[in-house]
Formats: sequence, C-alpha cells, structure tokens
Amino acid sequence: METIIRLSAALGIFCIMIGWEYLSPRRIQQINRKQRWPVNLGLAAFNIAIMRLSLGGLAFLSAVTAANLGYGLLNWLAAPEWLSIIVTLLFLDFAIYCQHIVSHKWPLLWHLHQVHHTDLEFDATTAVRFHPVEIMISMLYKVLCIVLIGANPWAVIAFEIILNGAATFNHSNVNIPPAIDKKLRWLLITPDMHRIHHSTLPTETDSNYGFSISCWDRLCKTYIAEPNQPQTAMDIGLKPFREQHELGFLQLLLLPFKALRQR
Repeated sequence: METIIRLSAALGIFCIMIGWEYLSPRRIQQINRKQRWPVNLGLAAFNIAIMRLSLGGLAFLSAVTAANLGYGLLNWLAAPEWLSIIVTLLFLDFAIYCQHIVSHKWPLLWHLHQVHHTDLEFDATTAVRFHPVEIMISMLYKVLCIVLIGANPWAVIAFEIILNGAATFNHSNVNIPPAIDKKLRWLLITPDMHRIHHSTLPTETDSNYGFSISCWDRLCKTYIAEPNQPQTAMDIGLKPFREQHELGFLQLLLLPFKALRQR
C-alpha cells in the first residue's frame, strides 16, 4: 500500500508538471524530447523495477521496526506524535541535503551522481535520471537515518512523497514570474533556483543542493541567487558531455564504471 501511495502521488505530480511545461516553458529546449525522454524515463522504469525486487518499501518498514523495538532518539524520548512528525521531516530533509553535497565531493559517489548531471537539458524527466546504484545507496542511507532518529513511519511516507514531488517540481522547465519566484524561494526550492545547480560552471554546480526547502542552502552558505548567464541561455549539464551526443541508456548505466576504470 505504501508503494502504491508513493507511486500514485509521483505520477500525478509528474503529469501536472509536464503539462505545465508544455503550456508555459521557461526555456526553449535545443535537444528534442524524443532524444532525452526515452533515456530518462527508461532509467526511471528500470530503477523502479530494481527497487521493487530489492529494497522497495525498506524506508517505511525500518521506521515501523524501529518504533516497535523502541530504537532511535524520538522513540527513546517518547516524543508526542506531532513533534516526531515535524522532527522526522526536517531531519530527513537535511540528511538528503548533506547526502547531495557528499555525492558531489566524494569521487566514488560523484561517478554515480554525474549520471544525473549529464542531462543537457532541464525538465521534469531530469528528476528521475539517476543511476540505480545511487538509488540503492540513497535508500540504505535513509534507512540508517530513520533508525537513528526513530522516525515516525507516517512521516517517512510523507517525506518520500514530498521528496519526489519537490524534485519533479524544481527540475521542471516551467515559467514562474520572477516576483513570485523570489517569494517562493524563501521556503521552497524553485526551478530557477535549482537550475543553477545544473549549470556547466563548477562554482554554480557547487551550490543550491536542496531539494524541497531552501533554508539549508541559506544556512550552510551554499546558496546562489542568480547564474552568470541568464536563466534562458545558461548551459546545462557537464562541459565534457556537451561536446558529445546525448548518452544512451546503456551508456549511462556503464558511465560510473568507465570513470572508475579511467581513474
């Protein structure tokens, strides 16, 4: 049931965002969707299948197990449910922010994470362009965080829905008026804010790591408000890959191992 809820919410938000992209795009894309979408959506389908056969539902199950056995800080303190929900949501969001930074700084994880950044355009399908090994590592990391904090099981489901929905939203190629965008940024990660993170400039890629709420970037001094180039003209992706054609499905799966072999 937990998986059905998460996938239904993710699919619904995805459909809303691609419809919004079609009606009011922020940027004119130079690479046809027919070249990119089969790869990105193929990775998404492959990752869903892999997770269903391996670690699917582990986050929720670990939260239930921790609650039943009394593991984790919130369970030790017998925190009221309203407090455990708030702490769970904030703690997991900050944990994912930290994971994102480490994925850029630690070469072994960067080889996996660069699959996400090789997309030469930026739209809702970019949000699901991840290597399956990175998805599995992320799940194990979340399980560790859930057990340590004694996360509220229902808050874990809510967090997974928020994380997926926020990622789809802030990777979308949608046109939000600048005045509204500036106000939204005080709470949420907007597409214009996160697009800077996908810039080809290393100083910009090394910024705006958040996925849902923007406070972590501001508090940890990783926030950049505007890119060097205009939002509608900035180069997206990683420079070495902009000189190549779009990578195919198998090429993306093998990319981290090729990078390791080259090292």
